[in-house]
Amino acid sequence: MEKTADIVEAVKRAGITGAGGAGFPTHVKLQAQAEYLLANGAECEPLTHVDKQLMLHHAAEVVEGMRLGMQATGAKQGIFGIKGKYKEVIASIQSAIKPGDNITVSELGNFYPAGDEQVMVYDILGRIVPEGGLPINVGCVVQNIETLYNISAAAQGKPFTHKYLTVIGAVAKPMSVRVPIGITIQEVLDLAGGVLTPDPVILDGGAMMGAVVTDFSQPITKRSKMLLVLPYDHQLSVKRRTPRVVIDNHAIAACDQCYFCTDYCPRHAQGHAIEPHKLILLLASGVPLTDAQMAGAMLCCECRTCNYACPVHLAPGDIALNIKRDLVKAGMKNPYHRQTEASPYRDYRRVPMTRLISRLGLVKYDVPAPLTAVSQTFTRVTLKLSQHIGAPAQPVVKVGDKVSLGDMIGKIPAGALGVPLHASIDGVVREVTNEAIVIEAN
Repeated sequence: MEKTADIVEAVKRAGITGAGGAGFPTHVKLQAQAEYLLANGAECEPLTHVDKQLMLHHAAEVVEGMRLGMQATGAKQGIFGIKGKYKEVIASIQSAIKPGDNITVSELGNFYPAGDEQVMVYDILGRIVPEGGLPINVGCVVQNIETLYNISAAAQGKPFTHKYLTVIGAVAKPMSVRVPIGITIQEVLDLAGGVLTPDPVILDGGAMMGAVVTDFSQPITKRSKMLLVLPYDHQLSVKRRTPRVVIDNHAIAACDQCYFCTDYCPRHAQGHAIEPHKLILLLASGVPLTDAQMAGAMLCCECRTCNYACPVHLAPGDIALNIKRDLVKAGMKNPYHRQTEASPYRDYRRVPMTRLISRLGLVKYDVPAPLTAVSQTFTRVTLKLSQHIGAPAQPVVKVGDKVSLGDMIGKIPAGALGVPLHASIDGVVREVTNEAIVIEAN
């Protein structure tokens, strides 16, 4: 595959999105012209293992995805950002790099959030993404490791039908697995030997940025990355299930404006106008959430580092995130677009990963989660039409249609930001709704 347009079209046909976070359509990212393509191999969330496992066991495919991404974006250099402590992973990637590739590895520190793309751009290149901006504003495109793996597969005509994810915590056999998109969370838990605690709570996405899940019949999506299983009474589970009104009232009553939350905010450390302590002050002052003074919350990267920093265990990160969502719903546009400079104290405000894991009460779950082959055959998948940021796919199948693994079952709406959807098992279409397509094996 030689032409840039061919690479972008293959990725688009394959339905590839970012492997976590918002799941931004990858073919759109690849249409940008960049100086650098950065591979995010930082494993940002505590206890995540997927990217390490892919780089260890599928280095050739991951590096090939980097080559194709560089060709599509015109990037002259590709850089893998990997934590320096993962020596075996670094060696695996380096062994897959060929002479003349112009691909290197940049070693990152073992801190949180090393995988925040704006933090990574600065740590590797010394460039600060402007407020409200994207890495492309400073000549970079950042891709996830699994996304690079999927780009390589797309070049061979293979659509995005299976997902790699880590399941860890209170399970019998922590592991990283590759499963069909659309199987249930419960089926993944069963692969890991089942849960070891009554009334478990899952943080889908991880300890810091994951969403609380209690309904295990929900399907795996293209954005699923990690299932952290916790006891119902674990401190993280309790905090993340606390109602917003309680979070706000605790902050109003107890915040002494010590500034620690703002001091440790990774975006504030790069000069951005996000100050969690001030948001709490405004909240206590009764300022309407849609007041212009609240707009700094639009710059929140949702990492919750500020929660870690608070000495009285408040949740400034959740407050900022809730305000941000309110502002978006109200139609407010981010007014901050400055090109900023990093604080001279930035590098002294790192959160060591070992300390974070201890603070979160996760030490007992800090164990390997090796990539484990799955021999089980799955007989039913529920494929959500909305798998990513942007417009949901439009069904192109009807009830009773027979489909094979990889067949397109949903198309991109005309003129919309989106990706197609593909069958993840062989079978028959049993349901088509506004939300999902259900396929059952023959």
